[in-house]
Amino acid sequence: MLRYTLMRLGVFAGCLVVVWGLVYSGVVPRGLGDSNIMWILLLSLVISAPISFVVLRKERDRASVHVVRRVDRMKANLEANKSQEDASIDEAAHSQGQAQTS
Repeated sequence: MLRYTLMRLGVFAGCLVVVWGLVYSGVVPRGLGDSNIMWILLLSLVISAPISFVVLRKERDRASVHVVRRVDRMKANLEANKSQEDASIDEAAHSQGQAQTS
């Protein structure tokens, strides 16, 4: 998961450098007034999203498999804890019932 995030940030940083170069060379229009940095960031984000979607597909799939495994493991642990707790409650109720009948 960390690898995918770092790769995604790398694609964004690459797009940021390219867009910054294009804006300051005059190829892409500048933002209005003081909004130039926001314009560059927004344009970089809009460009990097589809690039990341296509280029990082395999890495994203690998990360999602990792996340699914972790969620399944957490569900199994939760279910085991729940069944253990139910067994303890049943045992306590059974012991209490035995004590009252004696």
